[in-house]
Amino acid sequence: MGAIPLILCVTGPMAAGKNAVSSILEEKDFISVDADILTHKAIENITPEILKTFSALAKEKNITLTAEDGKINRRALGELIFSSKELIEKQEALVYPEVNSLLEEFIKTNKDKNIILNATLLYKIDVIKKVDKVLFVDSPVFVRFLRAKRRDGLKTIQILRRFKAQKNLFAKYKKSGADIRRVWNVGSRKSLQKKIDIFLKLTDRG
Repeated sequence: MGAIPLILCVTGPMAAGKNAVSSILEEKDFISVDADILTHKAIENITPEILKTFSALAKEKNITLTAEDGKINRRALGELIFSSKELIEKQEALVYPEVNSLLEEFIKTNKDKNIILNATLLYKIDVIKKVDKVLFVDSPVFVRFLRAKRRDGLKTIQILRRFKAQKNLFAKYKKSGADIRRVWNVGSRKSLQKKIDIFLKLTDRG
């Protein structure tokens, strides 16, 4: 690696291998942050705004949005909004600016390090403009399905719905103007490591 720190977005569809790639990069002195975890923190940070926006509708549908500790029940929130594109967009308009702030803070805190932003939907938020390269890890659909089934124990219909929601993900990153390269995760970890090594050589900014 060169002397100039890199900011990489590691992304890709469900069960393609984002965490495996992030783990390999961490062994090469990258520091990573999982945007899914930051999204949970963001939701906690803006709980009052979420309740103000969705409580009336939740009451109509007999859905309780908070757990006993007062925190947002993310499963209940998902049940409320995921049937409506309009509601999803309304939630994203609340949550994504906070996620963006948390990612900006992470980058600022680790400005002298090589950084991985492990995120599926980074193209939707402003911090994508600070990313040097997008590493899009991918696998054939049937491979991802078997991994998801084994890893998450979800019902087939749940997996297929998530796959459908992530349709054309690569094209959406391309449309954002990101400098993107696809890496196929179809073999062993050792094979994936070799592909990451090639990616880093092509990305080395000396």
